[in-house]
Amino acid sequence: MTIGDWSKYLSVEKEKEYFRNLYTFLNNRSTFDIYPQRGSWFKAFEYSSFTSTRVIILGQDPYHGEGQAEGLSFSVPKGITIPPSLRNIYKELNSDEVDFSQPEHGNLVSWAQQGVLLLNSVLTVEKNSPAAHANHGWEIFTDEVIRILNDNKQHLVFILWGAYANKKSKLIDLDRHLILSSAHPSPFSAHKGFFGCKHFSQANKYLLSTKQQPIRWSIPK
Repeated sequence: MTIGDWSKYLSVEKEKEYFRNLYTFLNNRSTFDIYPQRGSWFKAFEYSSFTSTRVIILGQDPYHGEGQAEGLSFSVPKGITIPPSLRNIYKELNSDEVDFSQPEHGNLVSWAQQGVLLLNSVLTVEKNSPAAHANHGWEIFTDEVIRILNDNKQHLVFILWGAYANKKSKLIDLDRHLILSSAHPSPFSAHKGFFGCKHFSQANKYLLSTKQQPIRWSIPK
């Protein structure tokens, strides 16, 4: 587990029974194609350190298509077709009051490097099997991440899209942080409140109001 300054808060988790059981489960599934690759399971924490994290965008589980998952929620490597949900995120960015020019790729590393924690609730999946690793321990781990952020930082922005992500709001103190919630950007639900939510400009206004640097949402080509 390579997690930089997160280790102060999270290294104890790997000693807990649920985490050992999780790794036993994953090792027993090693004959299956697991995404992302093992070295990228904690990639979100490598890019967005505990110290730098200002915004959290919570996803559910990684993309399950070959080559898509890279350890960052909603992001895919350059050269991979932009998934439908991310295309809708780009549409919303284009209509929001932020500087954004749409790239021809779906790689969101530039956000992560600015302190946007692109966190999936479940950090692994199996090829063509969405939610294959749900309810095996990852949710305990990532809920703890949310609690640690909630308890040890001030003025974070939690962006929760869809019913699943919105359930995490119970872990967040609204007196300390901002929650932005809406429907999921999936084509099945984006028209139910995701389009027009203006979460990107709202996040930046809150960051500025709490004397923090806004996020540069425009993505380099």
